[in-house]
Amino acid sequence: MDVGADEFEESLPLLQELVQEADFVGLDIEFTGLRSNLSGPQQISLFDLPSEWYLKTRQSIQQFTVCQIGLSVFSAIEGEANKYIAHSCNFFLFPTTFGILDSEFSFQASSVQFLNQYGFNYNKFLKNGIPYMNEEQEKKIRHDILTGNWRVRSSPDKDQIKAVIDKVTRWLDLAKEGDWMTLPGIAGFQAFEVQLVLRQALPDIWTVLKDEGPLVGHNMMMDLLHLHEKFFRPLPESYDQFKQNIHSLFPVLIDTKNVTKDIWKEMNFPRVSNLSEVYEVLDSDLNPTKNSGPEIVHASRCEKYVKTKCPHEAAYDAFLCGSVLLKVAHLLLQKIHGIDPVPESSFPQYLDVLAPYVNQVNLIRAGVPKINFSGPDYPSIRPPILILSIKRWPGVSEQQVYHKFQNLCKFDVRRLTRSQFLLLTNKFKDARNVLKEYRGHPTLCISLYRYWRHSPDVNCVLQVCGIVTAWALLAFIFGRSGP
Repeated sequence: MDVGADEFEESLPLLQELVQEADFVGLDIEFTGLRSNLSGPQQISLFDLPSEWYLKTRQSIQQFTVCQIGLSVFSAIEGEANKYIAHSCNFFLFPTTFGILDSEFSFQASSVQFLNQYGFNYNKFLKNGIPYMNEEQEKKIRHDILTGNWRVRSSPDKDQIKAVIDKVTRWLDLAKEGDWMTLPGIAGFQAFEVQLVLRQALPDIWTVLKDEGPLVGHNMMMDLLHLHEKFFRPLPESYDQFKQNIHSLFPVLIDTKNVTKDIWKEMNFPRVSNLSEVYEVLDSDLNPTKNSGPEIVHASRCEKYVKTKCPHEAAYDAFLCGSVLLKVAHLLLQKIHGIDPVPESSFPQYLDVLAPYVNQVNLIRAGVPKINFSGPDYPSIRPPILILSIKRWPGVSEQQVYHKFQNLCKFDVRRLTRSQFLLLTNKFKDARNVLKEYRGHPTLCISLYRYWRHSPDVNCVLQVCGIVTAWALLAFIFGRSGP
Protein backbone atom coordinates (compact mmCIF):
# COMPACT_ATOMS: atom_id res chain seq x y z
CA MET A 1 0.00 0.00 0.00
CA ASP A 2 1.38 3.40 -1.04
CA VAL A 3 0.50 6.44 1.07
CA GLY A 4 1.07 10.09 0.23
CA ALA A 5 -0.25 13.30 1.74
CA ASP A 6 -3.74 12.76 0.25
CA GLU A 7 -4.15 9.34 1.86
CA PHE A 8 -2.23 9.88 5.10
CA GLU A 9 -5.01 11.07 7.41
CA GLU A 10 -7.27 8.21 6.35
CA SER A 11 -4.49 5.63 6.87
CA LEU A 12 -3.09 6.97 10.15
CA PRO A 13 -5.67 5.53 12.61
CA LEU A 14 -5.29 2.01 11.18
CA LEU A 15 -1.50 2.29 11.26
CA GLN A 16 -1.53 3.43 14.89
CA GLU A 17 -3.76 0.52 15.86
CA LEU A 18 -1.57 -1.99 14.02
CA VAL A 19 1.66 -0.70 15.58
CA GLN A 20 0.18 -0.75 19.08
CA GLU A 21 -0.83 -4.39 18.71
CA ALA A 22 2.26 -5.54 16.78
CA ASP A 23 4.93 -7.95 17.94
CA PHE A 24 7.51 -5.94 16.03
CA VAL A 25 7.89 -3.50 13.15
CA GLY A 26 10.22 -3.84 10.15
CA LEU A 27 11.69 -0.56 8.85
CA ASP A 28 13.43 0.60 5.70
CA ILE A 29 14.13 4.13 4.44
CA GLU A 30 15.09 5.46 1.03
CA PHE A 31 17.10 8.69 0.72
CA THR A 32 17.91 11.28 -1.94
CA GLY A 33 21.60 10.51 -1.38
CA LEU A 34 23.87 8.39 0.81
CA ARG A 35 27.18 10.15 1.35
CA SER A 36 28.68 13.46 0.37
CA ASN A 37 31.63 13.20 -2.00
CA LEU A 38 34.13 14.10 0.67
CA SER A 39 37.82 13.52 0.10
CA GLY A 40 40.95 13.05 2.18
CA PRO A 41 40.51 12.88 5.94
CA GLN A 42 36.74 13.53 5.66
CA GLN A 43 36.11 10.16 4.01
CA ILE A 44 34.94 7.38 6.29
CA SER A 45 37.68 4.87 6.96
CA LEU A 46 38.48 1.65 8.79
CA PHE A 47 40.75 3.80 10.95
CA ASP A 48 37.76 5.74 12.31
CA LEU A 49 36.61 5.40 15.89
CA PRO A 50 32.79 5.24 16.13
CA SER A 51 32.70 8.89 17.24
CA GLU A 52 34.81 9.94 14.22
CA TRP A 53 32.64 7.91 11.85
CA TYR A 54 29.53 9.55 13.33
CA LEU A 55 30.80 13.11 12.87
CA LYS A 56 31.78 12.44 9.25
CA THR A 57 28.46 10.78 8.41
CA ARG A 58 26.46 13.49 10.21
CA GLN A 59 27.38 15.93 7.42
CA SER A 60 25.80 13.70 4.77
CA ILE A 61 22.64 13.17 6.82
CA GLN A 62 22.16 16.93 7.04
CA GLN A 63 22.64 17.32 3.28
CA PHE A 64 20.15 14.70 2.02
CA THR A 65 16.53 13.95 2.90
CA VAL A 66 14.15 11.03 3.29
CA CYS A 67 11.94 10.34 0.27
CA GLN A 68 10.23 7.10 1.34
CA ILE A 69 9.71 5.19 4.59
CA GLY A 70 8.58 1.57 4.51
CA LEU A 71 6.95 -0.12 7.49
CA SER A 72 5.99 -3.76 7.75
CA VAL A 73 4.00 -4.46 10.91
CA PHE A 74 4.21 -8.09 12.07
CA SER A 75 1.65 -9.62 14.43
CA ALA A 76 1.20 -13.20 15.56
CA ILE A 77 -2.19 -14.58 14.51
CA GLU A 78 -4.10 -15.58 17.61
CA GLY A 79 -5.05 -19.24 17.76
CA GLU A 80 -2.64 -20.32 15.00
CA ALA A 81 0.74 -21.78 15.92
CA ASN A 82 3.75 -19.75 14.75
CA LYS A 83 1.83 -17.85 12.08
CA TYR A 84 2.27 -14.12 11.47
CA ILE A 85 0.46 -11.51 9.39
CA ALA A 86 2.38 -8.60 7.87
CA HIS A 87 0.86 -5.21 7.01
CA SER A 88 3.31 -3.43 4.68
CA CYS A 89 3.04 0.20 3.67
CA ASN A 90 5.11 2.79 1.77
CA PHE A 91 5.00 6.40 2.96
CA PHE A 92 6.19 9.06 0.53
CA LEU A 93 7.53 12.11 2.35
CA PHE A 94 8.49 15.67 1.45
CA PRO A 95 9.86 18.34 3.83
CA THR A 96 7.37 20.86 5.19
CA THR A 97 7.28 24.41 3.85
CA PHE A 98 5.58 26.87 6.18
CA GLY A 99 6.30 30.52 6.92
CA ILE A 100 10.06 30.92 6.95
CA LEU A 101 10.54 27.14 7.19
CA ASP A 102 11.85 26.10 3.79
CA SER A 103 14.22 23.14 3.90
CA GLU A 104 17.09 22.69 1.46
CA PHE A 105 18.35 19.27 0.43
CA SER A 106 20.47 17.67 -2.28
CA PHE A 107 20.08 14.84 -4.75
CA GLN A 108 22.96 12.48 -5.46
CA ALA A 109 22.95 11.38 -9.09
CA SER A 110 23.91 7.78 -8.31
CA SER A 111 21.10 7.47 -5.75
CA VAL A 112 18.54 8.91 -8.19
CA GLN A 113 19.65 6.47 -10.89
CA PHE A 114 19.58 3.57 -8.42
CA LEU A 115 16.02 4.27 -7.24
CA ASN A 116 14.87 5.01 -10.79
CA GLN A 117 16.21 1.63 -11.86
CA TYR A 118 13.84 0.01 -9.36
CA GLY A 119 10.81 2.06 -10.37
CA PHE A 120 10.71 4.67 -7.61
CA ASN A 121 7.73 7.05 -8.03
CA TYR A 122 9.37 10.48 -8.01
CA ASN A 123 6.08 12.17 -8.92
CA LYS A 124 4.43 10.95 -5.73
CA PHE A 125 7.46 11.99 -3.70
CA LEU A 126 7.61 15.53 -5.14
CA LYS A 127 3.90 16.25 -5.64
CA ASN A 128 2.18 14.28 -2.90
CA GLY A 129 4.82 13.62 -0.26
CA ILE A 130 3.65 13.72 3.36
CA PRO A 131 5.01 16.87 5.02
CA TYR A 132 7.10 16.40 8.15
CA MET A 133 9.30 18.28 10.60
CA ASN A 134 11.41 17.63 13.69
CA GLU A 135 10.92 19.00 17.20
CA GLU A 136 13.15 22.04 16.70
CA GLN A 137 11.25 23.07 13.57
CA GLU A 138 7.94 22.56 15.35
CA LYS A 139 9.04 24.83 18.23
CA LYS A 140 10.02 27.53 15.73
CA ILE A 141 6.64 27.33 13.99
CA ARG A 142 4.78 27.46 17.30
CA HIS A 143 6.72 30.58 18.24
CA ASP A 144 5.98 32.20 14.87
CA ILE A 145 2.27 31.43 15.21
CA LEU A 146 2.07 32.87 18.73
CA THR A 147 3.86 36.05 17.66
CA GLY A 148 1.96 36.34 14.37
CA ASN A 149 5.20 36.11 12.43
CA TRP A 150 4.12 33.74 9.67
CA ARG A 151 3.02 33.98 6.06
CA VAL A 152 1.67 31.78 3.28
CA ARG A 153 4.37 30.37 1.06
CA SER A 154 3.63 28.10 -1.87
CA SER A 155 1.21 25.51 -0.53
CA PRO A 156 -1.61 26.22 -1.12
CA ASP A 157 -1.08 29.21 -3.40
CA LYS A 158 -2.70 32.58 -2.84
CA ASP A 159 -5.49 31.96 -5.40
CA GLN A 160 -6.60 28.81 -3.57
CA ILE A 161 -6.48 30.62 -0.23
CA LYS A 162 -8.64 33.43 -1.68
CA ALA A 163 -11.16 30.89 -3.00
CA VAL A 164 -11.40 29.25 0.43
CA ILE A 165 -11.93 32.60 2.17
CA ASP A 166 -14.64 33.57 -0.35
CA LYS A 167 -16.43 30.26 0.18
CA VAL A 168 -16.35 30.56 3.96
CA THR A 169 -17.40 34.23 3.82
CA ARG A 170 -20.50 33.38 1.72
CA TRP A 171 -21.40 30.61 4.15
CA LEU A 172 -20.86 32.93 7.13
CA ASP A 173 -23.42 35.42 5.80
CA LEU A 174 -26.19 32.82 6.20
CA ALA A 175 -24.82 30.81 9.14
CA LYS A 176 -26.26 30.85 12.64
CA GLU A 177 -24.36 30.44 15.88
CA GLY A 178 -23.29 26.82 16.25
CA ASP A 179 -23.41 26.06 12.49
CA TRP A 180 -20.40 24.41 10.87
CA MET A 181 -19.15 23.55 7.36
CA THR A 182 -16.61 21.15 5.87
CA LEU A 183 -14.01 22.15 3.29
CA PRO A 184 -13.33 19.10 1.09
CA GLY A 185 -10.03 18.40 -0.63
CA ILE A 186 -7.81 20.00 2.01
CA ALA A 187 -5.73 17.71 4.20
CA GLY A 188 -2.50 17.35 6.11
CA PHE A 189 -0.28 20.36 6.66
CA GLN A 190 -2.21 22.25 3.98
CA ALA A 191 -5.28 22.11 6.23
CA PHE A 192 -3.28 23.53 9.11
CA GLU A 193 -2.13 26.46 6.97
CA VAL A 194 -5.68 27.12 5.79
CA GLN A 195 -6.82 27.21 9.41
CA LEU A 196 -4.34 29.94 10.25
CA VAL A 197 -5.41 32.05 7.26
CA LEU A 198 -9.11 31.69 8.13
CA ARG A 199 -8.58 32.55 11.77
CA GLN A 200 -6.69 35.69 10.80
CA ALA A 201 -9.05 36.79 8.02
CA LEU A 202 -12.30 35.83 9.80
CA PRO A 203 -11.78 36.20 13.56
CA ASP A 204 -15.45 35.44 14.35
CA ILE A 205 -15.07 31.77 13.39
CA TRP A 206 -13.07 28.94 14.92
CA THR A 207 -11.66 26.02 12.95
CA VAL A 208 -10.70 22.52 14.08
CA LEU A 209 -9.18 19.45 12.49
CA LYS A 210 -11.34 16.35 12.86
CA ASP A 211 -9.53 13.41 14.33
CA GLU A 212 -9.95 10.88 11.91
CA GLY A 213 7.69 -2.48 20.12
CA PRO A 214 10.93 -3.60 18.75
CA LEU A 215 12.19 -1.88 15.65
CA VAL A 216 13.86 -4.15 13.08
CA GLY A 217 16.04 -3.10 10.16
CA HIS A 218 18.83 -4.40 7.97
CA ASN A 219 22.08 -2.45 8.04
CA MET A 220 20.00 0.25 9.70
CA MET A 221 22.56 2.78 10.94
CA MET A 222 21.79 5.34 8.23
CA ASP A 223 18.07 4.85 8.86
CA LEU A 224 18.53 5.71 12.54
CA LEU A 225 20.57 8.80 11.73
CA HIS A 226 17.87 10.10 9.39
CA LEU A 227 15.07 9.28 11.84
CA HIS A 228 16.83 11.38 14.49
CA GLU A 229 17.64 14.31 12.18
CA LYS A 230 14.36 14.52 10.28
CA PHE A 231 11.73 13.58 12.88
CA PHE A 232 13.24 14.10 16.34
CA ARG A 233 15.97 16.71 16.63
CA PRO A 234 19.01 17.85 14.62
CA LEU A 235 21.83 15.40 15.13
CA PRO A 236 23.94 16.47 18.12
CA GLU A 237 27.67 16.99 17.84
CA SER A 238 28.17 14.47 20.66
CA TYR A 239 28.25 10.85 19.55
CA ASP A 240 27.34 9.67 23.06
CA GLN A 241 24.32 12.00 23.13
CA PHE A 242 23.17 10.56 19.80
CA LYS A 243 23.37 7.03 21.23
CA GLN A 244 21.41 8.04 24.32
CA ASN A 245 18.70 9.70 22.22
CA ILE A 246 18.25 6.71 19.93
CA HIS A 247 18.08 4.32 22.89
CA SER A 248 15.38 6.49 24.48
CA LEU A 249 13.38 6.59 21.23
CA PHE A 250 13.83 2.89 20.37
CA PRO A 251 14.70 0.81 23.47
CA VAL A 252 14.78 -2.45 21.47
CA LEU A 253 16.62 -2.43 18.14
CA ILE A 254 17.52 -5.51 16.11
CA ASP A 255 19.72 -5.23 13.02
CA THR A 256 19.29 -8.37 10.91
CA LYS A 257 22.60 -7.62 9.17
CA ASN A 258 24.35 -8.08 12.50
CA VAL A 259 22.44 -11.30 13.27
CA THR A 260 22.94 -12.94 9.88
CA LYS A 261 26.68 -12.18 9.74
CA ASP A 262 27.31 -14.56 12.63
CA ILE A 263 25.03 -17.39 11.59
CA TRP A 264 26.11 -17.22 7.93
CA LYS A 265 29.64 -18.35 8.80
CA GLU A 266 28.43 -21.08 11.14
CA MET A 267 25.95 -22.54 8.62
CA ASN A 268 28.27 -22.25 5.61
CA PHE A 269 25.55 -20.52 3.62
CA PRO A 270 26.61 -19.09 0.21
CA ARG A 271 27.94 -15.55 0.17
CA VAL A 272 25.26 -12.88 -0.20
CA SER A 273 25.53 -9.16 -0.95
CA ASN A 274 22.09 -7.73 -0.12
CA LEU A 275 18.90 -8.24 1.87
CA SER A 276 17.02 -9.95 -0.98
CA GLU A 277 19.72 -12.61 -1.29
CA VAL A 278 19.69 -13.18 2.48
CA TYR A 279 15.93 -13.76 2.35
CA GLU A 280 16.19 -16.11 -0.63
CA VAL A 281 18.76 -18.32 1.12
CA LEU A 282 16.68 -18.53 4.32
CA ASP A 283 13.57 -19.27 2.24
CA SER A 284 15.30 -22.06 0.30
CA ASP A 285 16.12 -25.70 1.00
CA LEU A 286 19.57 -24.57 2.18
CA ASN A 287 17.85 -23.59 5.42
CA PRO A 288 17.39 -26.81 7.43
CA THR A 289 14.38 -25.31 9.25
CA LYS A 290 12.59 -24.01 6.15
CA ASN A 291 9.57 -26.33 6.45
CA SER A 292 9.17 -26.01 10.23
CA GLY A 293 9.74 -22.26 10.49
CA PRO A 294 7.19 -19.49 10.99
CA GLU A 295 4.48 -19.00 8.39
CA ILE A 296 4.12 -15.41 7.19
CA VAL A 297 1.11 -14.10 5.24
CA HIS A 298 0.36 -10.68 3.80
CA ALA A 299 -2.64 -8.65 4.97
CA SER A 300 -5.56 -8.25 2.56
CA ARG A 301 -4.68 -4.68 1.49
CA CYS A 302 -0.97 -5.51 1.22
CA GLU A 303 -0.93 -8.42 -1.22
CA LYS A 304 1.25 -6.67 -3.78
CA TYR A 305 4.30 -8.60 -2.56
CA VAL A 306 2.72 -12.06 -2.62
CA LYS A 307 3.91 -12.69 -6.18
CA THR A 308 5.87 -9.53 -7.00
CA LYS A 309 9.42 -8.85 -5.86
CA CYS A 310 10.10 -5.14 -5.41
CA PRO A 311 13.70 -4.79 -4.18
CA HIS A 312 14.61 -1.35 -2.79
CA GLU A 313 10.98 -0.37 -2.42
CA ALA A 314 10.94 0.60 1.24
CA ALA A 315 7.90 -1.42 2.37
CA TYR A 316 9.11 -4.53 0.53
CA ASP A 317 12.55 -4.31 2.12
CA ALA A 318 10.87 -3.71 5.51
CA PHE A 319 8.87 -6.91 4.95
CA LEU A 320 12.06 -8.80 4.07
CA CYS A 321 13.70 -7.48 7.28
CA GLY A 322 10.88 -8.83 9.42
CA SER A 323 10.75 -12.13 7.59
CA VAL A 324 14.52 -12.61 7.90
CA LEU A 325 14.28 -11.88 11.62
CA LEU A 326 11.67 -14.60 12.17
CA LYS A 327 13.45 -17.16 10.00
CA VAL A 328 16.90 -16.65 11.52
CA ALA A 329 15.45 -16.58 15.06
CA HIS A 330 13.77 -19.93 14.40
CA LEU A 331 17.06 -21.31 13.10
CA LEU A 332 18.86 -20.12 16.26
CA LEU A 333 16.13 -21.63 18.44
CA GLN A 334 16.43 -24.98 16.69
CA LYS A 335 20.21 -24.98 17.22
CA ILE A 336 19.72 -24.42 20.96
CA HIS A 337 17.11 -27.17 21.37
CA GLY A 338 18.83 -29.54 18.97
CA ILE A 339 15.52 -30.75 17.54
CA ASP A 340 13.35 -29.74 14.60
CA PRO A 341 10.55 -28.80 14.72
CA VAL A 342 10.90 -26.84 17.94
CA PRO A 343 7.73 -27.38 20.00
CA GLU A 344 5.49 -24.34 20.50
CA SER A 345 7.74 -21.69 18.99
CA SER A 346 6.63 -18.18 19.92
CA PHE A 347 7.85 -14.64 19.45
CA PRO A 348 8.95 -14.27 23.12
CA GLN A 349 11.14 -17.35 22.57
CA TYR A 350 12.57 -15.74 19.46
CA LEU A 351 13.41 -12.59 21.41
CA ASP A 352 15.21 -14.70 24.01
CA VAL A 353 17.56 -16.25 21.44
CA LEU A 354 18.09 -12.86 19.80
CA ALA A 355 19.05 -11.21 23.11
CA PRO A 356 22.82 -11.11 22.33
CA TYR A 357 22.04 -9.03 19.23
CA VAL A 358 19.64 -6.50 20.73
CA ASN A 359 20.74 -2.87 20.23
CA GLN A 360 23.82 -3.97 18.26
CA VAL A 361 23.73 -2.11 14.93
CA ASN A 362 26.09 -2.90 12.06
CA LEU A 363 28.62 -0.22 11.11
CA ILE A 364 30.08 0.03 7.61
CA ARG A 365 33.76 0.94 7.22
CA ALA A 366 34.84 1.93 10.69
CA GLY A 367 37.28 0.83 13.38
CA VAL A 368 34.61 -1.35 15.00
CA PRO A 369 32.06 -3.59 13.23
CA LYS A 370 29.01 -2.48 15.23
CA ILE A 371 27.62 0.13 17.61
CA ASN A 372 26.11 -0.78 20.98
CA PHE A 373 23.17 1.55 21.70
CA SER A 374 22.63 0.25 25.23
CA GLY A 375 26.19 0.55 26.56
CA PRO A 376 29.86 1.05 25.67
CA ASP A 377 30.96 0.00 22.20
CA TYR A 378 32.87 -3.24 21.93
CA PRO A 379 36.61 -3.18 21.13
CA SER A 380 37.75 -3.64 17.56
CA ILE A 381 38.09 -7.14 16.13
CA ARG A 382 39.56 -5.90 12.86
CA PRO A 383 42.82 -7.35 11.47
CA PRO A 384 46.01 -5.70 12.78
CA ILE A 385 47.25 -2.44 11.30
CA LEU A 386 50.21 -2.84 8.93
CA ILE A 387 52.99 -0.30 8.35
CA LEU A 388 54.47 0.24 4.89
CA SER A 389 57.98 1.75 4.70
CA ILE A 390 58.91 2.96 1.21
CA LYS A 391 62.35 3.39 -0.31
CA ARG A 392 63.20 5.16 -3.58
CA TRP A 393 59.66 6.46 -4.34
CA PRO A 394 59.78 10.19 -3.61
CA GLY A 395 56.52 12.12 -3.32
CA VAL A 396 54.31 9.03 -3.15
CA SER A 397 50.67 9.72 -2.15
CA GLU A 398 48.02 7.74 -0.27
CA GLN A 399 46.12 7.25 -3.53
CA GLN A 400 49.18 5.80 -5.27
CA VAL A 401 49.75 3.39 -2.39
CA TYR A 402 46.10 2.29 -2.58
CA HIS A 403 46.35 1.58 -6.33
CA LYS A 404 49.61 -0.28 -5.81
CA PHE A 405 47.89 -2.95 -3.70
CA GLN A 406 44.35 -2.95 -5.06
CA ASN A 407 44.82 -5.99 -7.29
CA LEU A 408 45.99 -8.05 -4.32
CA CYS A 409 43.67 -6.64 -1.65
CA LYS A 410 41.93 -3.39 -0.75
CA PHE A 411 43.38 -1.36 2.08
CA ASP A 412 42.43 1.90 3.68
CA VAL A 413 45.62 3.97 3.60
CA ARG A 414 46.73 6.69 6.01
CA ARG A 415 50.04 8.55 5.85
CA LEU A 416 52.21 8.24 8.97
CA THR A 417 55.41 10.00 7.87
CA ARG A 418 56.85 11.17 4.56
CA SER A 419 57.87 7.61 3.62
CA GLN A 420 55.61 5.52 5.86
CA PHE A 421 51.93 4.61 5.53
CA LEU A 422 49.46 2.67 7.66
CA LEU A 423 47.42 -0.04 5.92
CA LEU A 424 44.16 -1.49 7.28
CA THR A 425 41.73 -4.03 5.85
CA ASN A 426 38.62 -5.72 7.26
CA LYS A 427 39.76 -9.19 6.12
CA PHE A 428 42.40 -11.15 8.03
CA LYS A 429 43.34 -13.15 4.93
CA ASP A 430 44.19 -9.95 3.06
CA ALA A 431 46.58 -8.90 5.82
CA ARG A 432 48.25 -12.34 5.77
CA ASN A 433 48.49 -12.36 1.98
CA VAL A 434 50.20 -8.99 1.68
CA LEU A 435 52.67 -9.79 4.47
CA LYS A 436 53.57 -12.99 2.65
CA GLU A 437 53.69 -11.46 -0.83
CA TYR A 438 55.97 -8.55 0.13
CA ARG A 439 58.29 -10.35 2.50
CA GLY A 440 61.86 -9.28 1.65
CA HIS A 441 60.74 -6.73 -1.00
CA PRO A 442 63.63 -4.34 -1.79
CA THR A 443 61.61 -1.08 -1.78
CA LEU A 444 58.29 -1.85 -0.07
CA CYS A 445 58.76 -3.14 3.47
CA ILE A 446 55.53 -4.25 5.19
CA SER A 447 55.29 -5.32 8.82
CA LEU A 448 52.90 -5.24 11.77
CA TYR A 449 52.44 -1.76 13.22
CA ARG A 450 53.58 -1.37 16.82
CA TYR A 451 52.60 1.90 18.45
CA TRP A 452 55.56 2.13 20.82
CA ARG A 453 57.96 1.37 18.01
CA HIS A 454 56.52 3.22 15.03
CA SER A 455 54.50 6.18 16.31
CA PRO A 456 56.13 9.54 15.42
CA ASP A 457 54.82 10.98 18.70
CA VAL A 458 56.50 8.26 20.73
CA ASN A 459 59.71 8.60 18.73
CA CYS A 460 59.68 12.36 19.31
CA VAL A 461 59.24 11.90 23.07
CA LEU A 462 62.02 9.31 23.16
CA GLN A 463 64.33 11.64 21.23
CA VAL A 464 63.62 14.50 23.61
CA CYS A 465 64.17 12.22 26.60
CA GLY A 466 67.42 11.03 25.04
CA ILE A 467 68.66 14.60 24.55
CA VAL A 468 67.68 15.60 28.09
CA THR A 469 69.38 12.49 29.49
CA ALA A 470 72.53 13.15 27.48
CA TRP A 471 72.76 16.75 28.69
CA ALA A 472 72.12 15.67 32.26
CA LEU A 473 74.86 13.05 31.99
CA LEU A 474 77.31 15.60 30.54
CA ALA A 475 76.47 18.07 33.28
CA PHE A 476 77.04 15.39 35.88
CA ILE A 477 80.38 14.32 34.38
CA PHE A 478 81.72 17.86 33.96
CA GLY A 479 80.38 18.82 37.39
CA ARG A 480 82.38 16.04 39.04
CA SER A 481 85.58 16.91 37.11
CA GLY A 482 85.44 20.57 38.16
CA PRO A 483 87.45 22.13 41.02
